Amino acid sequence: MAINMKGKNLISIADLSVEEIYQIFDVSKSLKEKLYTGESHKYLEGKTLGMIFTKRSTRTRVSFETGIYQLGGIGMYFGPNDLQLGTSESISDTAKVLGRYLDGIMIRTFDHQDVLELGKYAAIPVINGLTDLLHPCQVLTDLFTVLEKKRVLKGLKLAYIGDGNNMAHSLLNGCSKVGMNIAIASPSGYKPNKEIIETAKKFAKYMGSKIEITDDPVAAVKNADIVYTDVWASMGQEQEAQERKKKFAKYQVNPKLVKNAKDDYIFMHCLPAHRGEEVVNEVADSPNSVIFDEAENRLHVQKAIMALVM
Repeated sequence: MAINMKGKNLISIADLSVEEIYQIFDVSKSLKEKLYTGESHKYLEGKTLGMIFTKRSTRTRVSFETGIYQLGGIGMYFGPNDLQLGTSESISDTAKVLGRYLDGIMIRTFDHQDVLELGKYAAIPVINGLTDLLHPCQVLTDLFTVLEKKRVLKGLKLAYIGDGNNMAHSLLNGCSKVGMNIAIASPSGYKPNKEIIETAKKFAKYMGSKIEITDDPVAAVKNADIVYTDVWASMGQEQEAQERKKKFAKYQVNPKLVKNAKDDYIFMHCLPAHRGEEVVNEVADSPNSVIFDEAENRLHVQKAIMALVM
């Protein structure tokens, strides 16, 4: 049964029901097939998406802008110096104004609170394209990619190796919602947010899956169906890069580590990859790697999100 998601914000996977998550996957699959077969799917004809970026972007910018165009709408790009968001105009006032002009807003920024405020005051759907706390569009894409490759989600094990950052947080939300087991290995001082872990544990208990937070990458990867990593120093953390390299040295995803996963494991990375740091070429370019299918799927999944909420 179709669920009406029109007008809904997409700020965190934790806010979605399991039915809504699978509806996004169904629409993603349909839109991907339509694109591949050349079938018109201009469901957002005449609609405008405002795209606010205070962080640089490759995949988020190109996939959202291409996606809204393929759906028959247009995307308006606002860079760090284009709006008066939170500087000479309050976020609430900007949100109320943009809500009168646009049909949807996608924002990629640093402070999660800014997205929450935008979502509260804009009378149109707000899509979180990334904050320092969460990256929901990426993880919905990751789960869709796993579903394509493995045909099932419930009961699979995903091992995430590295920084307990926005990716780790959204993977905790996503895996626990769909009944996947997740093991996260991070060094001391770089563990995921405790509140997000606790919320994910409640979802996991309901779905009958397990969450493990450890210091040990080998234990995390043991019998994993999916091995996932991300950069050690994210955008805005460049000054910590050298320090982080030392702390994360034993968290590199390399052939020795992935030997502990299942033979048919898939390797995932949200990209960009710092090859030679968190992952080596032998893994990133191996037959087990699905990183470019995953990157492509950002387009299809975000089109589904826009089509459903706008």
